[in-house]
Amino acid sequence: MTFTSKSTVTQVRYLDDEGNVVQPLPAWADDLDLLINFYKNMVLVRTYDKKAIALQRTGQMGTYPSHLGAEAVGIGVGMSMAVEDVYVPYYRDMPTMLMRGATMVHNMLYWGGSEQGSYFNRPDGQLSEDFPICVPIATQCTHATGVAAAFKLRGEKRVAVTSIGDGGTSKGDFLEALNCAGAWQLPCVFVINNNQWAISVPRTIQCGAPTLAQKAVGAGIPGVQVDGNDIIAVFDVMKKALERARTGKGTTLVEAVSYRLSDHTTADDATRYRPAEEVNDAWKREPIKRLRQYLHNQGVWDETKELAWQSDCNQQVQAAVEQYLATTQEPPEAMFDYHYESLGEPLASQRQQLINKAMRMAGGNHG
Repeated sequence: MTFTSKSTVTQVRYLDDEGNVVQPLPAWADDLDLLINFYKNMVLVRTYDKKAIALQRTGQMGTYPSHLGAEAVGIGVGMSMAVEDVYVPYYRDMPTMLMRGATMVHNMLYWGGSEQGSYFNRPDGQLSEDFPICVPIATQCTHATGVAAAFKLRGEKRVAVTSIGDGGTSKGDFLEALNCAGAWQLPCVFVINNNQWAISVPRTIQCGAPTLAQKAVGAGIPGVQVDGNDIIAVFDVMKKALERARTGKGTTLVEAVSYRLSDHTTADDATRYRPAEEVNDAWKREPIKRLRQYLHNQGVWDETKELAWQSDCNQQVQAAVEQYLATTQEPPEAMFDYHYESLGEPLASQRQQLINKAMRMAGGNHG
């Protein structure tokens, strides 16, 4: 009798670190306008990310989780989905949410403590059914499985997509959701943003499996690993996984290998546990430079266009910041209003006590 823990997972990749083609591109990649759109959105969310960190550092926003280094994962996932699909995000998913209709203002409002950041219209103008940001680790996966089960019961050709960090894949919620989705053959796609660090725990000691994609084996579903710094590969793998789910063939697990170039959040200092040499090496593989070089090689992008787009991004981000800062803060009782459909006792009286206290304090300030 032979015991083995090995199974083969090949990483999908079309562009190397320098933007060179390493295998024939999929036919859709002939659409250079689409690739430019990928690129422009990646630059925009990176510009926003830098500004969001500055807002937190200056006390104008709460703790914020940077997505620096994961732009290809977020934009690739978001642009691959159909409008009518449902996205169930975790906290580092601003890029995908932007592609789904949430604005930069929504993201700032959320991290600024306002529930106004949790609901928005999707690109076709309809109220989005996407879920709000989930901060608890891996609980969003069970939500996505429930959404996918509803789609299957209704006979709808829709897909639930959820994402999670590499550390979250060790949580029971993730494994249970994956198992259920596989057993019920649900229209669901799980995306792992394997950015190599679960706060201060490196991927090398967080899981003994050679790849996180292999966690699909126990659930009886396909597991695919993709170069998360290659947006062409991310988009292509996602389109195939979504089509598979939409045509009744069940769930897929996608592991996108990236690198978290930032701190875990603005409450973290990654220099305490992560060697600078590792980070410097990761910058050589980052996704924006890679696609920019490919577009340069195709003759459809140059320095003039780059500078113009960077200026445009700065203007868009600044306009969003001004709108966010001008938004009226919600009253303290909002903490009750967004948690319950209706209030019974004693919550209703507690809410009124909070209103009365706020009024007294306001009156005192004016006295």
